[in-house]
Amino acid sequence: MITTLAAAAALAVAPQALSAQDVTEAAVSAPAVQQADAAPGTVVATDTAPAAPAAGDAAAGYTPLGSEWIKGQPVDKGITFQEQYSKDGKFALWMHDVVLLPIITAICLFVLGLLLWVVVKFNRRSNPVASKTTHNTFIEVVWTLVPVLILVGIAVPSITLLARQYESPPADAVTVKATGYQWYWGYTYPDNGGFEVISNMLTKEQAVANGEPHQLAVDNRLVLPANTPIRLQTTAADVIHSFAIPSLWFKLDAVPGRLNERMLTIEEPGIYYGQCSELCGARHGYMPIAIEALPRPQWEAWVRSQGGTVGPQPTAAAPAPAPAATPAAVPAATEAEAEPIPAPAT
Repeated sequence: MITTLAAAAALAVAPQALSAQDVTEAAVSAPAVQQADAAPGTVVATDTAPAAPAAGDAAAGYTPLGSEWIKGQPVDKGITFQEQYSKDGKFALWMHDVVLLPIITAICLFVLGLLLWVVVKFNRRSNPVASKTTHNTFIEVVWTLVPVLILVGIAVPSITLLARQYESPPADAVTVKATGYQWYWGYTYPDNGGFEVISNMLTKEQAVANGEPHQLAVDNRLVLPANTPIRLQTTAADVIHSFAIPSLWFKLDAVPGRLNERMLTIEEPGIYYGQCSELCGARHGYMPIAIEALPRPQWEAWVRSQGGTVGPQPTAAAPAPAPAATPAAVPAATEAEAEPIPAPAT
């Protein structure tokens, strides 16, 4: 009788369990069916929570710049400085074009005119009896004061440019360390997780295929944010190198055992080329520098794609202090032992 009742109960429960299983499978498969039936490119709203992004989605906001973004590079038959893309570079180029070049041209023309005048007027044929005039006070005062005024006029913008080039970066500047090796560059990002990017020169075939100049293109560029103060530090692992980008008016030696530092701010996104400017060995001419300046959001996406971090990192909470130890109760026996034992009565 008990066996019969158990079999009847099992038959009564089985259809409900099967029904519940069918409902669960239908609920799970419904979004997949709707997504399959939807037109391509159509997003189907579901009540399920979005899945966690895949690891490859970290670089979704970063797009490497193509050769059309090349801005700072040597030009064919160029006779002056490269076009500048930093505030210091623009000031230095203005100083060269507006202050130094006119003064140099005027002095050269003036001296040339004096030489021609002396050759024509004071030769033996034109002036057989030489003049013996000496100590012309006016001329001596002029040729003393005029050079002094010229030097003062040059010194004012020169000292201004020197001070601007060594202005200290702000506290929130992005820190990047460039390390010179024989013969390639390594770029470390201490503020963003401390990862390092190794940069080597591309072969001629690879550079031409990318539309970049030979002996300047590299496999991994130094990626920096545009319109952001950068604390650029240089050092070297073996011999003295020099980190130089002409179009950014930036040059800083990389010395083993020493950390040099300067601020750099790139005004426009683009690609800027430079080279090691210190004779550092047999392959000195084959360690170029390529900087890729990006808008800040794309640069942050690139940092994440390299496994780095962006923004202040949460600090670990300090461990809670251990509760003060409560003095243990002294056992009664101990207290008894501590009391003096009376001497036996005699």
